[in-house]
Amino acid sequence: MDSMRTQYSRYLKSPPSGSGGYHTPRQEWFLRRLKFLEMHIKKRPSTSNLDLQNLQKSPDEGGEPSAKKAKMSNQNIAEALLGTTKYKSNASEQQVKEEAIAKWIGRSGLPLTTIEDEDFILMIETFDKKLTVPKKTKINNLIEKHYEEEMTKFKKRLCGARKVSIGIDLWTKKGLSASFLGISCCFFCVDQNNPEHILLALEQVAHPHTAQSIKACVDKCMQEWGISNDKIVTVITDNGSNMVAAFKHSTQEEEEASSDDQEESPRGESDSEEETEDHCYQNMEMDMERMPCVVHTLQLVVHMLNKEASVKRILDKARSIVKLFRKSSVATQKILDKCGLIVVNDCPTRWSSTYYMIARLLKVKDPLCEIANEMGWDNLLSSEWLKLSSLHELMLPFAEHTQTLQSDTMSMSLIVPALLDLHSHLTDFEENTKHRDFATLARKMKANLNQRFAWVLDPSDEKFSPLVAAAFFLNPTVCDTLLDVADDSVQELFKQAEGYVVQCTQSQETHPDDDDVEELNGPEPDPGPPSSSSRQPVFRFLSKCRAKPKPKSFTCSIRQQLSKYKEELSQPITCDSGIQFWLGKCDTFYHSLKPLALDLLAMPASQAFAERVFSVTGDLTRGKRNRAKVTLARSAFLKMNRGK
Repeated sequence: MDSMRTQYSRYLKSPPSGSGGYHTPRQEWFLRRLKFLEMHIKKRPSTSNLDLQNLQKSPDEGGEPSAKKAKMSNQNIAEALLGTTKYKSNASEQQVKEEAIAKWIGRSGLPLTTIEDEDFILMIETFDKKLTVPKKTKINNLIEKHYEEEMTKFKKRLCGARKVSIGIDLWTKKGLSASFLGISCCFFCVDQNNPEHILLALEQVAHPHTAQSIKACVDKCMQEWGISNDKIVTVITDNGSNMVAAFKHSTQEEEEASSDDQEESPRGESDSEEETEDHCYQNMEMDMERMPCVVHTLQLVVHMLNKEASVKRILDKARSIVKLFRKSSVATQKILDKCGLIVVNDCPTRWSSTYYMIARLLKVKDPLCEIANEMGWDNLLSSEWLKLSSLHELMLPFAEHTQTLQSDTMSMSLIVPALLDLHSHLTDFEENTKHRDFATLARKMKANLNQRFAWVLDPSDEKFSPLVAAAFFLNPTVCDTLLDVADDSVQELFKQAEGYVVQCTQSQETHPDDDDVEELNGPEPDPGPPSSSSRQPVFRFLSKCRAKPKPKSFTCSIRQQLSKYKEELSQPITCDSGIQFWLGKCDTFYHSLKPLALDLLAMPASQAFAERVFSVTGDLTRGKRNRAKVTLARSAFLKMNRGK
């Protein structure tokens, strides 16, 4: 006890740190508290001696070691004075912050040992000194709990979905060490009243990537999520031969098709597609209709630029200039000083990167030419710059429509107007361009566009699918511009779309029987004279508990709903999207057309969402996380489905 008094005395007599002394209210309170404790110790020597005796008890006598007891007492006093008492393990503040840490670790895919890092613990203590950093076992349990809750939530939403579309894509790591199959699902969520696109599974598949292995993964995923085949409207894949064969009815072609026929980009993504003539097939076993990804098919059309000799010569020369600037730090610094931009490379398997390379070259043309002359490098001629500008004009609509069609939801209805717009663009470009070779290229691209998208634009084609036309027809924000067009092919598309809508809603139609109509329209029967059986019952109040017969009501046919919808198309449409238009319509009148419209308008035009998963997957498989096969699918699921 004398040592405690000595410590307090030394503390009080020592000069305060800094030139101003204890200026803050907390420091003054702490000083007064120390003085009070000193006075308390002086007035109660007997109690202090008793505490000292208890501290000096040996462990055999039922007490704790004196050093440990004193340390705990000093720690408790310090925590009480400074207000840094830790949260209890069952406190709401502790649990909320533990769950936040678990969600961050789970979605980012970081190793669980991150929470044991000294710098991480120091950071948490800086934010909240009361928080106790949980152990990695508890964090892992919280992540697994959150994952199961998210799975249960989305399974419940999928149970209420009427129709769904599935997106599938394959990705191979650089070095071919591992491959993954991403499976996504897009649907109109009845609970949330909006379209949703979620990741269902991320399965690791072994080489070779045969159609049989792809189909087995899809079957397994559909079974785990409880998605029946009658709910699946279409399966969107790329044009790889293995994907096409996976949804054929020919078993022999399924076994022979493999991923070796499909070219893969240097980054390991299956972006360069094998040209196949097959587009839509009906699988007898899986009963799933396949639809080729529109964005990947457009890419095959634009890739015709590399097959034209005059265009390829200009592109190769532009690439050589970009390569010179990218390799020279002096030239890069000069062009940065002049315009704040640099030239960009292109990827041979991504036509959009070639478009961005051309656009950047045209944007920095003047400073680039000036720097090239200073460095003594060859440059493009004036005529070649004009051709490069015309090439940019040719590719611009393709880039704009690709950006729109690769959205996660609500883009299937935009396929038909986008293709018709590109067809008109190629026709105008062919007529107005001053370069004969570019006019020939535009004519070839138009023919290739019509050939590859005959399953969308040509009702006479044997592989024609009215699904896309129906989605276009039920989107009033885009179809009103083509409703009165005199083109026979467009009118035939509308006819096929109406037939598809009638066929899909035919099973949902309910018509009253003739007997019911006669009963409802006939005269009411004469009640007749009162009899003994019609007298007031003794228990007259119990009659109110009897179930009342449901009133019989008439429902308008799908033809009447379509006629009413066409009448509304003649009026100005003020909604921003087709989803908003149908959500504002009456459920009673459009009882069959509205649900189908919402389901079709929610669907995407591509499987870009499933491909976008692999950008997250690439980050999760680098470095020390290279072998994280168990947590990879869980982390990707939590990351991609965040906030839905």
